Amino acid sequence: MATIIPVASFDCVVFGATGDLTTRKLLPALYYRYKDGQIPPTSRIIGASRSEITGDQFRERARDALKRFVPGHDLTEEALSAFVDHLGYVAVDGAGEDGWEALAEKLAERPDQVRPYYLATSPDLYGAICRNLARHGLIGEKSRVVLEKPIGKDLKSARAINDAVGEVFPEEQIFRIDHYLGKETVQNLLALRFANTIFERLWTADVIDHVQITVGETVGVEGRAGYYDTSGALRDMVQNHLLQLLCLTAMESPLNLDANSVRDEKLKVLRALKPITVNDVQHVTVRGQYAAGAVEGKPVEGYLTDLGPGSQSRTETFVALKLEVQSWRWAGVPFYLRTGKRLPQKMSEIVVQFRASPFSIFPEESFGREPNRLVIRLQPQEGMKLEVMTKDPGPGGMRLRPTGLDISFEETFKQRYPDAYERLLMDVVRGNPTLFMRRDEVEVAWAWADSLLKAWADRPEAPRPYAAGSWGPTAAIALIERDGRTWHEDLR
Repeated sequence: MATIIPVASFDCVVFGATGDLTTRKLLPALYYRYKDGQIPPTSRIIGASRSEITGDQFRERARDALKRFVPGHDLTEEALSAFVDHLGYVAVDGAGEDGWEALAEKLAERPDQVRPYYLATSPDLYGAICRNLARHGLIGEKSRVVLEKPIGKDLKSARAINDAVGEVFPEEQIFRIDHYLGKETVQNLLALRFANTIFERLWTADVIDHVQITVGETVGVEGRAGYYDTSGALRDMVQNHLLQLLCLTAMESPLNLDANSVRDEKLKVLRALKPITVNDVQHVTVRGQYAAGAVEGKPVEGYLTDLGPGSQSRTETFVALKLEVQSWRWAGVPFYLRTGKRLPQKMSEIVVQFRASPFSIFPEESFGREPNRLVIRLQPQEGMKLEVMTKDPGPGGMRLRPTGLDISFEETFKQRYPDAYERLLMDVVRGNPTLFMRRDEVEVAWAWADSLLKAWADRPEAPRPYAAGSWGPTAAIALIERDGRTWHEDLR
């Protein structure tokens, strides 16, 4: 059984409390932590938004959201009612003047509480909300502010947001959240590498042929069309989620698990990424945009139809990249990244492909000579699988086949694993920033992404169409197969 360690009592203020993120992710995450006894009963969760609703109405909305987004077997009327009783609400205009005095009065009731401010709003409001918090005396030593992505849409805007928030909060009180870093498997990647000599000694260019990182989504733009069409897959997914996974895969061992030691090593990987220039952009990148097709057996429309009549958008919904980490450990080892919407499966995984044996004592007809492969699954069914060659059981000679040594965390440890937001929210209360991005990480990642965006702009080309329900444009297959490799597609 997992050990549940309660956090300190807190007052968490969620700006954007009536929005989709709060409804789908934050309230369920906080409910689970309360139900498991990690949130002390003296804590409060205070919703804040411009909606003119009462506290009772907010609590009723929260109750409906939990019934919708928490599985029925995890809901009990007793736990639900007890959790909802800890919810409050204040109507506040984040960028204006209204409601701030009422919020200040509510927080003044318990001035010694740990006080996280979660900004589940548009990034355009981050600076204004933080300035209002400071102007009304709501920031102290026990305050923290949580920033949701995207932090800007390029390096210039990211710096502007960081400057605005940094004028009010010191860096150690700023938590830039990337929920992928809260996944159990991502943290187990550190344990796999640095607590097991067998893997760390193999984690080199001499043994590893290449690395693949795939984050696939079955959904389209849903209700985010306005945001997504000004962003695209590179800004929305690659610049943060995929680069963070690459960093954890490629980083050197930190001196310890201190937050800055871990983040220093991730920063070195970002700085070692080879920029993609206009001269090689066509050879190492693929942009795609989904057309009509079928996902999970259901027909769906194309991206342009999803945007609305007459749209001629050239925004990419799919990106495939071949990246290089210019360091001694990784010289000559390509990192293939891909992400997209309307793919066949919702899945996130890291595949470490080891080199083939230089010589085989087994006859060719005995097996296909598949090299070993380590598959690290982030979703669905978090776990790891090491594929090794074994003898096919039974008489009739030596026949070999790949067999997976499979670890499913939930099945192995016989317990539900907390959602990423559950873990990250409790880390905010503890004041532990290890799994959050530091300012320089965000800005170096944006500097690299800006160079690629400029290369695309200098060689303008419409994104390649791909049928919804496929694994992207055929050019993405060619990107890896011209190197004699292939994408790992393990449909489960």
